Amino acid sequence: MSITNAARIGGQRTAAVQPVPPGAPTVDVVIPVFNEERDLAGCVRRLHKLLSDSLPYRFRITVADNASTDATLEIARALSAEFPDVTVVHLPEKGRGRALRAVWSASDAAVLAYMDVDLSTDLAAVLPLVAPLISGHSDLAIGTRLHRGSRVVRGPKREVLSRCYNLLLRRTLGVGFSDAQCGFKAIRREVAARLLPHVQDGAWFFDTELLVLAERSGLRIHEVPVDWVDDPDSRVDVMSTALADLRGIARMRRTLAGGRLPTAEVADTFARNPLPGSTSRQLPRFLAIGVMSTLAYLALFAALRGPAGGQGANALALLMTAIANTTANRRFTFGVRGPAGRGRHQLQGLGVFAVGLGLTSASLAGLQILDPSPGRGIEIAALLLANLAATAARFGLLRGWVFRPAAAPASVGGTR
Repeated sequence: MSITNAARIGGQRTAAVQPVPPGAPTVDVVIPVFNEERDLAGCVRRLHKLLSDSLPYRFRITVADNASTDATLEIARALSAEFPDVTVVHLPEKGRGRALRAVWSASDAAVLAYMDVDLSTDLAAVLPLVAPLISGHSDLAIGTRLHRGSRVVRGPKREVLSRCYNLLLRRTLGVGFSDAQCGFKAIRREVAARLLPHVQDGAWFFDTELLVLAERSGLRIHEVPVDWVDDPDSRVDVMSTALADLRGIARMRRTLAGGRLPTAEVADTFARNPLPGSTSRQLPRFLAIGVMSTLAYLALFAALRGPAGGQGANALALLMTAIANTTANRRFTFGVRGPAGRGRHQLQGLGVFAVGLGLTSASLAGLQILDPSPGRGIEIAALLLANLAATAARFGLLRGWVFRPAAAPASVGGTR
């Protein structure tokens, strides 16, 4: 079933939530496990009680066994026999991302969640995690240990590594979400169906890759501050995981630079506006439009120079080409379609035009101070240089201000 309608909430388009099939749960909580025979039974019983007591929606717990070599699979099957709303999926290969992809792709629940088997996150955060997805307010939800409202107990080594990793993501991939690797996330089923085919990683980088694609597509990411206690018996190999994450970041940078993420298509599916794409893809289009705009500007300036004078011709030519330039860049450079925001974009484009007008007017004024009667060729050459400077400023303003959607960043409790 596809999304066919969209509403507007607080100025942001929001896609309708797909109804679940008859008899399907509203929430499917996946627990990926590998050799967890010691902790699995207690984890599932504790989670089942919490969901039964406090979650006002029908739920399912899915244990995703990743090629365990101990008694984990047998314990999971016994729990499934004990609880009708606990199911088991066995995968022959390891990898948290691989397990989530398999279970989420096959699930019929409206909201797909996952959490680590050690239940390091306080389970009181489950309802705040899934509620914004069920209501349609958000598309994904993540627990964050790095919000000022979070309470975290863990050793200094993991604390430093976590903060350094998320800082690295902000510096290299420009992400807005705060905590990529917290094992406590949820996603709407139709969003997962659209994003999962484009997520390559099958291990720990899966979360980061999914979130980057979602954020770049303009999807709404809701952040929930969590209470989190580190598991001292965690068997995660921190060094190998960190190296794999660095390789994943490098791959994502190449993918973004090549413009190979289908952000515009995903955004259209869910009535969102994508974040600006890679500079390497946008800049050639912007420059091509800029060349045409500059030629049009020079032709208009030459035609209007006689009746309007130098300053008047400059202002009129810039105004006319600025409107056309904003329209072309909106569609072809930044991939914004439809009438939503068109008027605002043009008004902001006029602000960008004012910057260009200031630069070119200043160049004319300076030229007249140096030579009160400059030749036409010198005058046009000065304007051409000023336009090059204005072009660089225009690209930065269009990318970082005019066509950067205000609703795309993650939210914490509904606000940034």
